[in-house]
Amino acid sequence: MRPNKESSEKVCLENLHRVRIRIWTLSILLVCICCCAGAQHAPENTDNVCEIFRENRQWYKSARSSCKRWGIPIPVLMAIVHQESKFEAKAKPPRTTCLCIFPGSRPSSAYGYAQALDKTWEKYMSCTDNWGADRDDFDDAIDFIGWYCHVSHTRCGIAGSDAYNLYLAYHEGHGGFNRKTYRKKSWLLKVAGKVRTRTKRYKGQLASCEWEFNKKGGCCLWPF
Repeated sequence: MRPNKESSEKVCLENLHRVRIRIWTLSILLVCICCCAGAQHAPENTDNVCEIFRENRQWYKSARSSCKRWGIPIPVLMAIVHQESKFEAKAKPPRTTCLCIFPGSRPSSAYGYAQALDKTWEKYMSCTDNWGADRDDFDDAIDFIGWYCHVSHTRCGIAGSDAYNLYLAYHEGHGGFNRKTYRKKSWLLKVAGKVRTRTKRYKGQLASCEWEFNKKGGCCLWPF
């Protein structure tokens, strides 16, 4: 018995619909993969926080989330990331040298966007119950910085907007900051000054562009 014309057309339409759904699904997956892969690369212009967030829009959401959770302004968080890793996901401190020729061991276990030490990162995971956190994941790293600065606020009495002293506590540890170990490190005081200056710059830049990242837009992936 030969199939009628209407039945054949129905089968063709159903097959076409399945193909379109598969193509649409693959398109979404490819976009997600590209976004995830791109987030691992440092931004081209790290001196402008607006350009950083335009290149990695998810980073703004992560920074805003950390700000809301821990009460540390976005410009402070981003200035500390810049100082610690220049936004390199897998940043590590440079190796020492042996006999001025051969590469030696690294001076610490610092790693990732926040240059967090192994033990400090473990404490963060324990305190926040975020056991799946990774130091080379921007979302986790920016939350770590917010958490650490919040602890600096509670233990050291540093204001959440005081980038200068927050960075000193970030570098020296809370005990070291309270003992004022930074006073004998003129180089560190200069670095903290750079973080404060960058925070002010980022604050001014963000004030001019933050609306871009808060506005609601439609989906750019249209179904067939």
